[in-house]
Amino acid sequence: MPPAFKDHFSARAAEYARYRPGYPPELFTWLAGLVERRRVAWDCATGNGQAAMGLAQHFARVIATDLSRQQLAQAARHPRIAYCLTAAERSGLASAAVDLTAVGQAIHWFDFDAFYAEVRRVSRPGAVIAVWTYHRLEAAPEVYAALTRFRARVESHWPPERKWVEERYRTLPFPFAEIEAPDFAHEEDWDLERLMGYLGTWSASSRYRAATGRDPLEEAADEVAAAWGDPQLPRPLRWPLHLRVGRV
Repeated sequence: MPPAFKDHFSARAAEYARYRPGYPPELFTWLAGLVERRRVAWDCATGNGQAAMGLAQHFARVIATDLSRQQLAQAARHPRIAYCLTAAERSGLASAAVDLTAVGQAIHWFDFDAFYAEVRRVSRPGAVIAVWTYHRLEAAPEVYAALTRFRARVESHWPPERKWVEERYRTLPFPFAEIEAPDFAHEEDWDLERLMGYLGTWSASSRYRAATGRDPLEEAADEVAAAWGDPQLPRPLRWPLHLRVGRV
């Protein structure tokens, strides 16, 4: 792996696949409608294939790349998805072959200039690039308050690149002719176990463990559980998405 690879998730790849939220189907329907043809989509930094599965509903072929072998091992299989172990900045894809490049919750880890040069190389004329992130999940007030205190516990351990997420990608370098995106949000009903598992996949949680030798989930478990109530009770959660979309 190149030294620039910032791998905060391979060690917990199984948890990442199990606990991370997905993306709304409406997002992929809208993105597919932006391109003239739907032959090839590139899902860059696919992780366990969440976006790739959504794209496969609309494109004849999805090339899903990641630099984490452990993440790819957890990815959901689909006949139209080809998973490849390769870097965002050196994809190995053919030139002028891609109709849509998608990056979900990952571009803040990239070398922007090198990645954008690669996007231009692999994109056919009129292709689209879409990058998105979710920032803070929305929940019932008592749950949100407990999550805010958990975030404060681990906040100093976010990697520096997290600033792009905190700024909701609004300040992200994005040298393309931008397309205004509708508002999208992902919604799911989770029980308490799923929520706690999700918090454990945060890069800040992993770095907190490494730095302190303590588990932030154990430290916050009673407070979050008290706010949640019945641990088996599904509660609605919502992740607003923040997009940058452009014509290549």
